[in-house]
Amino acid sequence: MYTTLAVAGYRSLRDVRIRLGAVTVVRGVNGSGKSNLYKALRLLAACGRDRLIGSLALEGGLDSVLWAGPESLAGARRGHPVQGTVRGGPVSLRLGIGGDGLSYLADLGLPRPGLATAFSRDPEIKRESVWFGPVKRPATDIARRRNHVVEVRDDGPWTAVDETLATHQSLLSVAAAPELRTLRDELGRWRFYDALRTDPDSPARRPQVGTRTWALHHDGRDLAPALRTIEEHGRADLAGFVGDAFDGATLQVRVADGLFDVALQQPGMLRPLRAAELSDGTLKYLMWLAALLAPDRPPLVALNEPENSLHPSLLGPLARLVTEASRDTQVVLVSHSTQLVSHLRGAMADSGRDDLELVSLTKDLGETVVEGQGLLTTPPWEWGSRG
Repeated sequence: MYTTLAVAGYRSLRDVRIRLGAVTVVRGVNGSGKSNLYKALRLLAACGRDRLIGSLALEGGLDSVLWAGPESLAGARRGHPVQGTVRGGPVSLRLGIGGDGLSYLADLGLPRPGLATAFSRDPEIKRESVWFGPVKRPATDIARRRNHVVEVRDDGPWTAVDETLATHQSLLSVAAAPELRTLRDELGRWRFYDALRTDPDSPARRPQVGTRTWALHHDGRDLAPALRTIEEHGRADLAGFVGDAFDGATLQVRVADGLFDVALQQPGMLRPLRAAELSDGTLKYLMWLAALLAPDRPPLVALNEPENSLHPSLLGPLARLVTEASRDTQVVLVSHSTQLVSHLRGAMADSGRDDLELVSLTKDLGETVVEGQGLLTTPPWEWGSRG
């Protein structure tokens, strides 16, 4: 289980560390940094797919995503004007995830000046580290990377890997250590749902050619085959969760000539309503069922404002659905809804669980900070140095 997310130098996240539970709810007013935390999780997942540099390029490059304030805000907090100072350290964007098993950090920076290239602003992976346990210590390190060189160890001394990495490659792509492949696969399997489409042109509203679908697509396009796969797999009580949300309703997944379509039979209706006829909120909730009850459960799934389009009556069923999914998958949920948080508290308590983490973000002089977090409540984390 992941226990700590650490981000430094990314957008408004000058240096943020949050504790992760089986379910973690990130909340705060608009502009407090919720989306930045969500995007930082995406970047960590990109490390597992060896697409970190490309993902940063899609955000406008390193210059666009770096913390824009001074290295330290100590003077400003004492009442002095916010002003830049001579930089004491290198340009750095750092991402880290810590847990009970393998933990990982990546440190990105700019190329050395003077290189004859048109890509002089491309970020480079300067340093990476993998270790056992939530807190990095010299005794628990198993792999490290300095610029192009990777070293690994078991119980003995460090050994250089006979493989030179390009500046855009992660050490997780090195085949020398099975532990690195395990961590790469874990990060690469994280899922993100922030663009489930319910508009009139949504593919989920039309019959689709279907194959067994072990995980819902990020935009929900394969909803019908995903739900049918859950039905046939038998791992989750899909009918029970449908009835919890829509009292007396039954879900049907119709198959004709290889085309799959969703239909919902509701009390008082003479016929089932097809996906094209369902309200946005009803269709969205069916998508959450498909996403969270998928037979292939990832180590972590992140949901961005899942309450959007849902009637308040569906927030309780959604909370119970998230609680059920969190038995197998850690859930990070960005939300504005105090009602959803209240329902989550109740659902977790009803299931005998106390591993719900509530993270409230706010802004202080442009910097995202965690409300109420102090020296004793900030998760321990060690970045190390490029050295």
